[in-house]
Amino acid sequence: MPKTSKANPTLQRVVQELREVSREAGVAIWRDVADRLERSRKNWSEVNLSRLSRYAAKGEQIVVPGVVLATGELSTPLTIAAFRASAAARKKIEAAGGRALSLLELAVQNPKGSGIRIMG
Repeated sequence: MPKTSKANPTLQRVVQELREVSREAGVAIWRDVADRLERSRKNWSEVNLSRLSRYAAKGEQIVVPGVVLATGELSTPLTIAAFRASAAARKKIEAAGGRALSLLELAVQNPKGSGIRIMG
């Protein structure tokens, strides 16, 4: 069965740039995130703040290859990068002292992917 390409130009650009960062840095983490974003949207990760609060340590960098949703509370400051985050989730992340970034922002800040954890 032939592989269909994504119609969203923003998603296409993010996937392409993550692959470039992966090639330049010689690491597989960004290629893995790009592969996960190329999956069907119904197979994307949807992570609630309650899950992040439960499993992430203070100050950790988390990548969600999909969507961050605002259900639950976040008690520790985290750096969370996702393709998309709801407005309420961004507000709660910043209220807890953390940062909500796009995937490309984190990939540029940390091209080697050291200390990053993928959740979802």
